[in-house]
Amino acid sequence: MRTSRRIIFALLLGAVPAAPAFGFDGSPVNAEAAIPVVAPQPGTAASSKKPVPPASVPTAASINSLTSLQYAAEGGHPIAQWKLGRMYAEGEGVAQDDLRAFDYFSRIANQHAEDSPSAPQAGVVANAFVALGRYYLKGIPNSKVKSDPERAREMFSYAASYFGNADAQYDLARLYLKGAGSSRDDFRYGARWLGLAAQKGQHQAQALLGQMLFSGDKLPPQRARGLMWLTLARDSAAPDETWIKESYNKAIAKASEDDRAMALQMLEHWVQGRKD
Repeated sequence: MRTSRRIIFALLLGAVPAAPAFGFDGSPVNAEAAIPVVAPQPGTAASSKKPVPPASVPTAASINSLTSLQYAAEGGHPIAQWKLGRMYAEGEGVAQDDLRAFDYFSRIANQHAEDSPSAPQAGVVANAFVALGRYYLKGIPNSKVKSDPERAREMFSYAASYFGNADAQYDLARLYLKGAGSSRDDFRYGARWLGLAAQKGQHQAQALLGQMLFSGDKLPPQRARGLMWLTLARDSAAPDETWIKESYNKAIAKASEDDRAMALQMLEHWVQGRKD
């Protein structure tokens, strides 16, 4: 994270007592849920493909590399399967094909769901579950993969609880918080997952949590702490994540001098804690 000097100058300097510790404990929910198994989808949807532009025509070296990846993937190598899944999902060096990407991610999930969270490939396995969850959330047009929010929740929940994946925790939190007819328990679970993802440095979770705390949206208002999370999120946001930058700008404009000073102290503690 690029947090040291940019954060120090992001807010006005000041010395104030530290605020009470953030209340969400981020404890896992449904940690013993059944392992969600995904059936790979046969066939290819023609409409999901996009032609590779001339500038992206693979060279001989990249063809050899692709062939090597495919060989390793067919041999069950999860890293190769993940790389091919991402290539097809994003159209990098190949024609974009969500159904083929879904198939590679499904292989990883089916073959490695019970791998130890400390295994070298655990991050890839968790990311495969996240990718599958996002596909189930929206569906794949003209294919057998239909929108299924409950299935998506299962995917996110498994990656969030078993592997402790921060992206899964953020996606799961959004389902609990934004779902139609969310209950009080749903909101409590969502807030916990959001807090846990934010503590792990997931910047989108930090931004959403910061919004909620600063504005008091369904949470007791903690303006300084909300500003702290928004500052951290802004520092890590991608150029196209304008919602994060806009949320920060609105908050900093409304913040009092005391809010800014307290947020700065919290930021300094955060940076120091990450270094330790």
